[in-house]
Amino acid sequence: MSKSKHHPLGIDVGGSGIKGAPVDLKAGEFAQKRKRIDTPEKSTPEAVAEVIAEIVDHFADQIGDEPIGVTVPAVVQHGTVRTAANIDKSWIDSDAEKLLEKRLGRDITLLNDADAAGIGELRYGAAKHAKGLVVLTTLGTGIGTAILNNGELVPNSELGHLEIDGHDAETRAASSIKDKEGISYAEWAKRLQRYYSHLEALLWPDLIVVGGGVSKDADQFLPLLDLRTEIIPATLKNAAGIIGAARQAHDNVQD
Repeated sequence: MSKSKHHPLGIDVGGSGIKGAPVDLKAGEFAQKRKRIDTPEKSTPEAVAEVIAEIVDHFADQIGDEPIGVTVPAVVQHGTVRTAANIDKSWIDSDAEKLLEKRLGRDITLLNDADAAGIGELRYGAAKHAKGLVVLTTLGTGIGTAILNNGELVPNSELGHLEIDGHDAETRAASSIKDKEGISYAEWAKRLQRYYSHLEALLWPDLIVVGGGVSKDADQFLPLLDLRTEIIPATLKNAAGIIGAARQAHDNVQD
């Protein structure tokens, strides 16, 4: 297979599954059907690295020697993981990027999962033509955020943990809380209103993009919000993290 047919690989590490696919950077879509493997019950960096290696081997012919982008549900500073959500706590303070590079023998870019989704939406999705300050929020188990200013990522924003009315915002407004408490979209929208009003008061964004699985039902709650900022659903859905990770890995090699 010629070099021109090779594509960078994006891998998304989650609490229940590890998913990966080569990404066509021109089209902003998977070049092959993604592969998913269950996250190991003991999800240490070493155990996860073995699963990632299996996914890399599966796509070896498609990726050649292209770089790999890996997302994790954690704050990542210069390749070092500082927090851990839904993965083993042994990730904390581990030099995981170097660990993966040593295990795989490849250039690796490790980044926060919401940051990767933000990059995906900026390059290929809902924020592609946006100017100025864009905030992406992922409404899921928690609330992930990505801040993008004039096309540049400001990493590890973690604005799902803003304190609102004495509570961590994601403990009140994540979509998992809506499901857990069995509240309606109208009731949930009241909580989202408090969250997004506070967010825009702090940052004054030009655009807010709402991702996460619940974004497919955006017409049931976004019209209920009264914000000065334009707020729209994400378009890449669950592919955003993989696509954004592959894009960032490619761009890092070019720099």
